[in-house]
Amino acid sequence: AMTAYQTAVAKARGSGDTTHPRRWADAPVPAQLAKRFSEGVLDHRVTLKDVPKLTYGVHFGYGTFWGGLYGLAQGSVHAPAVPHGLGFGTTVWGLSYVALPPTGLYEPPWRYPWQELALDLSYHLVYGVATAGAYRALEKL
Repeated sequence: AMTAYQTAVAKARGSGDTTHPRRWADAPVPAQLAKRFSEGVLDHRVTLKDVPKLTYGVHFGYGTFWGGLYGLAQGSVHAPAVPHGLGFGTTVWGLSYVALPPTGLYEPPWRYPWQELALDLSYHLVYGVATAGAYRALEKL
């Protein structure tokens, strides 16, 4: 749901295609993180042609990780889906602004315009509510 929403917003805003950048500095942050890990830890070189795979791999892997943790918590708490999903999405969003500035790939949140932060938060709210809704639906099976 989050990716679909991000794609729709990018198309509506006429944003450029960042999945095929000309240089690494223009690649999406998930691809830059994957490049650092691949080359720094695994000693495996990646190229700009790998950006789409790296971006989606990290994006969906990160979302799956947090979704799994949500499932563990929801199994114990059984909170209402929408409020719990909003809180969950907000938490995941906030943690990205804690974890990523030390990497140099994100600025501290106070350096971004509030509109950019609000849009980024909205993506994560969609993710949180969709995750909560999916778990709620699975509980009813």
